[in-house]
Amino acid sequence: MTDKQTPTRSDSLDWVAGSDAPEKCMLNLGFMPLTDSASLIVAATQGFAQPYGLTLNLQRQASWATLRDKLLGGELDAAQALYGQVYGIQFGIGGPAADMAILMTLCQNGQAINLSEPLKRTGVTSSEALTRHVLHGGARLTFAQTFPTGTHAMWLNYWLAAQGIHPLHDVDTVVVPPSQMVTHLKAARIDGFCAGGPWGALAVEQGQGFTLATSQMIWSDHPEKVLAVTQAFTEQYPNTARALTMALLEASRFIEDNLENRRSTAQLISGSDYVDVPVSAIEPRFLGHYEDGLGNAWEDAHPLRFFDQGRVNMPYLSDGMWFMTQFRRWGLLRDDPDYLGIARQVQRIDLYKQAAGALGIEVPEPMRSATLLDGKRWDGSDPAGYARSFPIHALAGSTQAMAL
Repeated sequence: MTDKQTPTRSDSLDWVAGSDAPEKCMLNLGFMPLTDSASLIVAATQGFAQPYGLTLNLQRQASWATLRDKLLGGELDAAQALYGQVYGIQFGIGGPAADMAILMTLCQNGQAINLSEPLKRTGVTSSEALTRHVLHGGARLTFAQTFPTGTHAMWLNYWLAAQGIHPLHDVDTVVVPPSQMVTHLKAARIDGFCAGGPWGALAVEQGQGFTLATSQMIWSDHPEKVLAVTQAFTEQYPNTARALTMALLEASRFIEDNLENRRSTAQLISGSDYVDVPVSAIEPRFLGHYEDGLGNAWEDAHPLRFFDQGRVNMPYLSDGMWFMTQFRRWGLLRDDPDYLGIARQVQRIDLYKQAAGALGIEVPEPMRSATLLDGKRWDGSDPAGYARSFPIHALAGSTQAMAL
């Protein structure tokens, strides 16, 4: 890392010594071996937590399910989490229910949908070719995602449906931890996967597959991982939650401050204690340089982002609501929830505003809008109508749509 390894706030220690001092100073922080865990690793190892009275004990997890269980069981105080995973826990989908809190968004963009080398050899190298294969007599395909309510399940479902492929009827899906994706692809247990970096790039580097789509192609600057705690944690340790948010905001800002910081961060997280892959599988896409394994290379206009002047980190209400609309779309929710009310409960905008304000970081409006891959616009104004607006959904077969 560069010499600039400590926060710039000269009054940090005064803040810690006052009434806002963190109630709990030693925190177990869960993370997955993924490129977008960078801000947690930087915060814990490069001096960004200590000025806020915190010591962060990084604990790498083997799967998202294990991370969930340890967070709910109290072994982890806070964790990097999939956006949709947090809302899945909130609703008790596929596991125990608990009131959850999102303190900040950790990153945007940077996920990938990869297909296997056997599909490449048979000419399935475009979305059109994939649709023809799936809908017109090709062998049934199996895709992997990382957690049933997680972002990768939602990106995969959304992308397949945008190609006219019903993700619940026309293909099979399985859950595989991200670090095992390339191994499963190589063993021909799956035909493709959706996961975060570096696993898509590593598949390309090892000649085990190619990237057919990135998540930013589905939704430019989409929400991805979040800093998650239980609501009980925020109630018992509100100052700690705010201090942790501040430390991670400082780390996120540092990563994007200049190119050298990005390069040194890529080198750091490639280490055996963290992501444990060659830096060559991390750095290019970390810097926005993409190669897809089909001979195409480009500079991505919407690369993995950690800060973007604070626009990344706001826990937007509309982001949380979007995942609920997809739960409704795919039958994970039987009825329309109180979209806005639940988002206001989970998204701890109050704590985020305090943390960002203390650091002089601008706080955007809590609702934002975007037009996704299929041309549908999302702005959070009519979530129930939005959830019903898709021709392919849980109650729709691959050839005939039914009303939700």
